[in-house]
Amino acid sequence: MAASTEESPAPAAATNTTMSTEVTETVKEVITAPAPAPVAEPETVKSKEEETKVDSGPVAESSPSMEPQGASFKEDSYFISELKESEKKALQELKLRVEEALKNNEFTEPPPKEPETKEAEAAEAKEGTKEESKEEGGKETETKGEEDSKTPETKVEEVKGTVEEEKIVETITEIDCKVGEEDVKKEETVVTVTEKIEVPAQGDVPKHEETVVVDSVPLAETTAVEAAETPVEVTVTKETVEVELQPVEDIHLWGVPLLHTHGDERTDVILLKFLRARDFKVSEAFTMLKNTILWRKRFGADSILEEDFGTEYDGVAYMHGCDKEGHPVCYNVYGVFQDKETYQKSFGDAEKCDRFLRWRIQLLEKGIQQLSFKPGGVNAMVQITDLKNSPGPAKKNLRQATQKALDIFQDNYPELVARKIFVNVPWWYAVLSAMISPFLTQRTKSKFVVARPARVTETLFKYISPEYVPVQYGGLSRENDAEFSAADGGVFELFIKPAAKQIIEIPVTEAGSSLVWDIIVVGWEVTYSEEFVPNAEGGYTVIIQKAKKMAIDQEPVRNSFKISEAGKVILTINNTSSKKKRIVYRTKVKNDLQQIA
Repeated sequence: MAASTEESPAPAAATNTTMSTEVTETVKEVITAPAPAPVAEPETVKSKEEETKVDSGPVAESSPSMEPQGASFKEDSYFISELKESEKKALQELKLRVEEALKNNEFTEPPPKEPETKEAEAAEAKEGTKEESKEEGGKETETKGEEDSKTPETKVEEVKGTVEEEKIVETITEIDCKVGEEDVKKEETVVTVTEKIEVPAQGDVPKHEETVVVDSVPLAETTAVEAAETPVEVTVTKETVEVELQPVEDIHLWGVPLLHTHGDERTDVILLKFLRARDFKVSEAFTMLKNTILWRKRFGADSILEEDFGTEYDGVAYMHGCDKEGHPVCYNVYGVFQDKETYQKSFGDAEKCDRFLRWRIQLLEKGIQQLSFKPGGVNAMVQITDLKNSPGPAKKNLRQATQKALDIFQDNYPELVARKIFVNVPWWYAVLSAMISPFLTQRTKSKFVVARPARVTETLFKYISPEYVPVQYGGLSRENDAEFSAADGGVFELFIKPAAKQIIEIPVTEAGSSLVWDIIVVGWEVTYSEEFVPNAEGGYTVIIQKAKKMAIDQEPVRNSFKISEAGKVILTINNTSSKKKRIVYRTKVKNDLQQIA
């Protein structure tokens, strides 16, 4: 589906300018909290043994590993002045490495090698035949020379009985010549055979001298030597070739230039994310950055926001509100895959799996658009994964798609998740955790928070204000809410002790107006009622909601009352349990003009 992205303003201060709230004490002590105070993060760091229990320990109601673990991770600063010297040095090195890579076009995929054509193969075969012919010709010439050199020896043997002296002189003459600009050196071997023959019976015979020339170079080279004796005139023409330099490719990631010379402060934030993902090892961080850019080009990530997936993935995942620190929040609901039709539509075959993956990455890219990438700004998001009624690891295609998405997120989206919260965790979470854990860095695992079903609302309220938590998770936020918005005022919180009664009085003085309220008791198991009491003596009390036992999984209550006279609406909570309960509520008065609008 085209996931709905809701941009929510920062949580408003917990004040209400339209009314005052009074709490009537009906027990010894009543604790009220007029404004939601941010929960202080404990500074203690959990040991490695405790972290191991969170990742792979058995999922059980009493398991200590199921407690919220979010305090183990604190988001790092992106202010350069707050970095260590070694981190500053690594950042500077990465900047220069990126600049060099851009000049060398290292962020561009090399062209694929073209397969050798038949013509190339034929030319290669022809060249090989020529070389073989040359070798054979050289052998023939050498053989011929040897035969020629043997000829005078035969003549000498014919007059063997009358030869007085035989002398063979071998002379080697080196010939230097130039062919064009290239020096050519050839060797010529001269064999001189001298014979002295005396014939006493027939008189003196003059000396017989025979010279045999044997050329030791190949026949083809002899021709070159002869040609070298003739002067060759060579004309050299100088040509000026103009080479057009290609401009350096300017790479952007999530709209942020990677080249530091642009002077954009967001560049440092992006580069620091890659450095932190690789423990400030510059070489590894650059490799990760380079692979991310190349992957985005292959995958088409920069244009994925333009793709339309319709409504087929409605309810699977969506962006909704922000946490107390302003991080946008993404909810992932795996329980929808329990439906066979939805599962087949998403993971029926490889093509459907790829389509689902592209949709999920599109949703992630939409969330990234809400980030500022500025020092001191919002530079990460919160991911909430609801495992209630999830098919679990038994579904092969879902498991493989989840692992593939996990690999892509970890390799190409570094440090973009401030916290990962798992809610409604089932028994098989330990199995899934054991499977995924080896593929996660310790830094990634430190961001995990796990909440069992009984503590979902409490856990989410620790990180997200109640007005931004969806009603299905115990919060006050409703989709397309026409009654409340962040501009209407804050949320009030208070606690009720075990076996105590809490009464909330909401005064209303304007006749003809309407009072609207939301209320939630975390982990209900209380008795709840509503009534209107007029200020006038002798007025009649109006029962709005009879006393009702509220279940543990009861959603927040929203109700309204038309005011006909001045008075007050009283909300009564009777805690019959042995546990302290947290009450969250908000109110709003609407006049006639607002109701008409």
